[in-house]
Amino acid sequence: MPTLKVTVGERNRLDQRTRSRIKAAQEGQDLEDAQPVLNFESYTELSRLLSPKNLELLEAISDHGPDSIREAAELVDRDYKQVHRNLTELESIGVIEFEGGGSGQAKKPLLTYDGLEIDIPFAGSSDNIGAAAP
Repeated sequence: MPTLKVTVGERNRLDQRTRSRIKAAQEGQDLEDAQPVLNFESYTELSRLLSPKNLELLEAISDHGPDSIREAAELVDRDYKQVHRNLTELESIGVIEFEGGGSGQAKKPLLTYDGLEIDIPFAGSSDNIGAAAP
């Protein structure tokens, strides 16, 4: 599994990087080394991903490989509904995925990446990334 690079407020730089990579692909260059990137518009959005409860869930999934959301909730000693909401949010941003979940089946949470690499450059940062820090 690759590592997910997480950035804040770097949409313009990422858009430019994407255009460069598209051009390189069109010219036939090998892009196998591409690292997936998740960009947040603000520190507030980033802090939701990096909340202690979400990090605890991700660690429990990594360490114990629970077979269901209920089992994940038991591992972190939290209410099923709260854990379901957190895992659904993590799925929506691509940090986890669910296996199974058909009629009457439990949904097994799986990590999509083997880690998170947080990239927050402070030099030349813009004012539009929000005032709240994680």
